[in-house]
Amino acid sequence: MSIHAEPRWPASLALLACVALYFVLPDRLVIGPRWLIPVLILLVLIPLSLRRHRHPDESPRVRQSTLALIGLVTIANVTSMVLLVQRLLNTSVSQGRALIYSAVSVWLTNIIIYGIWFWEIDRGGPTRRAAGHKNVYDLQFPQLENPQLAPPDWEPKFTDYLYTSFANGTSFAPADAMPLSRRMKLLFVTESMVSFITIAVVAARAVNILK
Repeated sequence: MSIHAEPRWPASLALLACVALYFVLPDRLVIGPRWLIPVLILLVLIPLSLRRHRHPDESPRVRQSTLALIGLVTIANVTSMVLLVQRLLNTSVSQGRALIYSAVSVWLTNIIIYGIWFWEIDRGGPTRRAAGHKNVYDLQFPQLENPQLAPPDWEPKFTDYLYTSFANGTSFAPADAMPLSRRMKLLFVTESMVSFITIAVVAARAVNILK
């Protein structure tokens, strides 16, 4: 069966957006040299993109490298979130204003990176979905249940997973797509936790600043 995988450039652009958001963080919210995480991401992302363009079949090593790359960005962002919370709770009003802007960067990165997680984890990733492998659903989209909502050959794309991440990160609960597998439920929980902590601390700090 021929593989007609969806374009990977939306996810690659989203990952590059995470790099850009990382660069705007102040030094006190970054562990180690500022250039380290972006350089590591580019060193892995560029060869992966070239290889996938030439060889559509995804080897286990390529998939492991992809997941490791996403995990690296996730760890870096969670670290920035922890440092951000510490700073917001122990800084003056003037510094707090600047840190609130940084919180927006951390929150956006959280939304983007979990959108990539959902895209890569659901049913074994985009390549296996495109190849028609009958993997168990990790996410259940309503279009897959009700044929009246979409064409018969409808499959979720990266934007669908990004929207799911945005909905979960803002409402702290699933919206249209429901997590079915344990690993997907764990991803939903961790995204909601990071998003909730960031928003809650920023809101509390904003009240103090406005007083």
